[in-house]
Amino acid sequence: MISLRGLVDSLGPGLLRMVEDGPDAQVHDVVLAEPGEAAGRPGEIVLGAGTPDAVALLEQADTTGAAGIVLKAPLPPEVVSAARRLRPALIELQPDTSWTHVIWLIRGAIDRAYAPLPGPSGPHDDLFALADTAAEIADAPVTLEDARSRVLAYSGRQDSTDPARVSTIVGRRVPPQVIAHLRASGVFRKLARSSDPVLVPEGPDGMLPRLVVPVRAGGEWLGSIWVVARTPIPSDRVKRLADLASVLALHLLRLRAEAGVARRVSADQLRAALRDGAHPVPAPPPWRVAALGGRDETEDTRRRLDLWDAIVHRFGWHRPLLADLDGTIFAVLTDPGHDTTEAGTLPWLRDVLLRVRAHDLYAAAGSLARSPADLPRSRSEAAELAALITSGRLTPGAVILEDAWDAVTVERARKAVTGDALGGPVPALRTHDDKHGTAFLPTLAAWLDHYGDTKGTAQALDVHPNTLRHRLRRMTEVTPLDLSSPQRRLALRLQLHALLAT
Repeated sequence: MISLRGLVDSLGPGLLRMVEDGPDAQVHDVVLAEPGEAAGRPGEIVLGAGTPDAVALLEQADTTGAAGIVLKAPLPPEVVSAARRLRPALIELQPDTSWTHVIWLIRGAIDRAYAPLPGPSGPHDDLFALADTAAEIADAPVTLEDARSRVLAYSGRQDSTDPARVSTIVGRRVPPQVIAHLRASGVFRKLARSSDPVLVPEGPDGMLPRLVVPVRAGGEWLGSIWVVARTPIPSDRVKRLADLASVLALHLLRLRAEAGVARRVSADQLRAALRDGAHPVPAPPPWRVAALGGRDETEDTRRRLDLWDAIVHRFGWHRPLLADLDGTIFAVLTDPGHDTTEAGTLPWLRDVLLRVRAHDLYAAAGSLARSPADLPRSRSEAAELAALITSGRLTPGAVILEDAWDAVTVERARKAVTGDALGGPVPALRTHDDKHGTAFLPTLAAWLDHYGDTKGTAQALDVHPNTLRHRLRRMTEVTPLDLSSPQRRLALRLQLHALLAT
């Protein structure tokens, strides 16, 4: 299922805007408000199409427990005020949008939430039919692209086009040299700001002129129709292409909504698997749970998740197993036990981190999970490693538990050693340091780290060996210091680690 907020976010601000939040209930259907009938039920979105009394509709929906009410903009102040005191969410619909289209889009997104995994169908297939229709109108080859210059569909007759178009279709993305030409010509700037068709001049590598018709919804630029224009396209055909763009906008909105819904549903299922280990993972075991992070850990979790989603998509992981949990971004990776370039594996992620090193990103992976029941343990280990990286105790990069088990073990012990429970010589030495400005605690820590080697300890502290001997002698005058027992040395080092790491 999907939450009301998730559904609104998936459809985007070009169609819907959340004006007043409700309890963010799970939704399963969309209904039209009917005069004299109850205004929806729990889990339903009610469309107030032609409703004369919006306040009364909100009050009825509050009584029946409906998830939210959709009303066309502009909303009167008294309606917004009523929504603030009632439970259902109030959602604003762009004024020029058809209610029929809204039902189609919302129901398609909800259906996708109930069955998020099937392959491309429906609007995906329709896009190729629309591309063929556009090609018939323009009497020229056509591609349909999103706002990121990714090819969504293309028409027939591409054999009469240029090398740039062939590269675009084969690579599913506009070639970089063509992108540079389009930017220099101001094409993207015009598409983002206006609904007017744009003529693109000839470009590099034999690129023929293009007619570009922007596809917009509610002022938002969703994509474009690209026509190879060997000869000028007549104005009446350009107008028909512009009319077709409004139909294409609905399909792009539905595609975006379904993709957003599918991602949210997948993330919800993955969170459940990471929490309790009782849910399946759509990838073959064994797995490793990796905590993904970077330089700016204070940034909004949604932004960090979007960043990682964009990165892994860029390097070929098109169905990433990513989810945010307790403020941390996690990925479930497969670990084949050997080097591979297959996306979504641990070796692949190591390579990705090397290639995006400038972003200061890291991945901290827990130990192997051979069944779903092992996933919570691997997640917990990944979170521990990530905390060590962010605190500076481990070097950023691709870190797995097997390579940093000692740091995790010491950190767990350090957390168990609290200041109130300290005994032995450490409290007295700490008091002396605080009162007289001495450095007895770091000196004792260095002495233990170097197994009592005077020269090595002195070098680590950057003092003369005689200075070190004097400190050790003074320390024994402050408090008894018995270092003969291995257990006592271990206990002292853990106490010091707990104190000096804070």
